[in-house]
Amino acid sequence: MGAQVIDVVIIGAGPAGLQAAVHAVRKKASVLVLGKAKRSAIYRAHVENYLCVDGVTEGSEMLKVGREQVVRFGAEIAEEDALEIQKKADFFLVRTETGKDVTARTLILATGTTRSKLNVKGEKKLLGLGVSYCVDCDANFFRNVPVAVVGNESSAVDGALTLLGYASEVFLIAKKISVSEELGRKLADSKIKLMEGTWVKEIIGDSELKGLLLEDDSTLIVEGVFIELGAKNAIELATTIDVQLDTETFSYIATDKKQKTNIPGIYAAGDVAGPPHQMAKAVGEGCVAGWKAANFARIMKKKM
Repeated sequence: MGAQVIDVVIIGAGPAGLQAAVHAVRKKASVLVLGKAKRSAIYRAHVENYLCVDGVTEGSEMLKVGREQVVRFGAEIAEEDALEIQKKADFFLVRTETGKDVTARTLILATGTTRSKLNVKGEKKLLGLGVSYCVDCDANFFRNVPVAVVGNESSAVDGALTLLGYASEVFLIAKKISVSEELGRKLADSKIKLMEGTWVKEIIGDSELKGLLLEDDSTLIVEGVFIELGAKNAIELATTIDVQLDTETFSYIATDKKQKTNIPGIYAAGDVAGPPHQMAKAVGEGCVAGWKAANFARIMKKKM
């Protein structure tokens, strides 16, 4: 990856992302797909309502075939999460969980929208009253107060590191940390208070969050908790560079029929671009996004 400029970087390795890769690389664009197959909503699904698929097919097998196809056509796939996007002049800089910086001419956001929940008492009631699912969105509301981050993977560690610049104390609650060596070193060298081997049993509070009840029945006094279970989704990544969301629910990335966002060079496809959450829609939008992103990258190269 390094300093090489890649024409199309796709964040998300599900049906939308893989189909986008197929169409972009077939148009002679250099393509990198960032993401893990197990993140996809269809990985554990049984597919039977997709055209030309006879009977029931395992989603994991379809993704395996798709990944092999993408690589055979000439795209690269990196099994790692994207943690941050920045706009740098005419390019986009994507920082990954292993500390690599990827420079892209265009981006396609295809991570899906699911924000995994703890599903514990108090979580729903205190959403927006101390409970958050997005460090990058809400860190500024927790200046000089103690907070906790709950999660085992890259987004949790990265979120906790970000919160060190805001909160008075940062606790990281994890059953077992599973991150890259780079993030592991940063965690070890930080002032984050790691509480590994436990989990949240209940979120305590009435009109505002007062603390967390842990599995050992001890109470951790914090004023905020960030639930970061898995990879950062496209909305978290996109809003940091002012990609617009839909004006009705603010739950999806707004696109036109060419899958373009309000930021030139950034496209979105699949569940993150709105319902229906079906593989057929994801594949169709991925096709359009990959095609348009490759064209955009080619035009950008001609201008240089």
